[in-house]
Amino acid sequence: MKLHILGINGPYPESNGATSGYLLEAVDTLLQLDFGSGILARLTAKLPPQSLSAILLSHWHYDHTADLLVLSYLLQQLNETLRVYAPVDEASPLRKIIAESPFFELTDVAPGDAFTIGSCAVRVGEARHPVPTVGYRIESEDRVFGFTGDTNTLPSLKDFYQGCSLLLADALFPAEAWTEARPHLSAPLAAQLACDAGAEKLVLTHLNPSYAPRQLLRQAQAVHPSVTLASPGAVLSV
Repeated sequence: MKLHILGINGPYPESNGATSGYLLEAVDTLLQLDFGSGILARLTAKLPPQSLSAILLSHWHYDHTADLLVLSYLLQQLNETLRVYAPVDEASPLRKIIAESPFFELTDVAPGDAFTIGSCAVRVGEARHPVPTVGYRIESEDRVFGFTGDTNTLPSLKDFYQGCSLLLADALFPAEAWTEARPHLSAPLAAQLACDAGAEKLVLTHLNPSYAPRQLLRQAQAVHPSVTLASPGAVLSV
């Protein structure tokens, strides 16, 4: 499997940046994880968006979904449809738009769900965030990719991401800015999760432009031996 990093920021992009969006390539399967602001243009630079096998959304906050609206114009022009998997959030106006669009086939998911898309076995896990949110565990070719979505600490995360080859984790806060009431992990907590789960590699993402990325990296590296920062344009082997 290969992970293409398209957008790394949240809740808003840095200058010339993009918010959450990652393309996972596995054999003949192309899975887009989240579709935040600025993602469509970056995805289109790599491949025709209509060639995606599916889009997997962690939740309906706009920094994870905003470009679905402009994607719908492209699909309309091409008369194409795309499958979208996402948790149920009845309070989201965007979910209502996507559910009613003839250009998306929306499938609701919840923690505990498991299904297959092409060569990928997908499992859905819990997350702790102010709105309904999930994480994903995707297996293909004897490799395991984990994506936490947006989350704070949760006991089930350790088991769900156990043995991941690569864990892409929400690490928005430096240690000194994190509290139990926050909606995201800190960098050292993301690293501790990777250690507890026995993840081979950890990639820190959902980077807030207000915090220095190198500070987050240093704090995580003090906990886990193999940590990198998500970097737009990077292509990582899982």
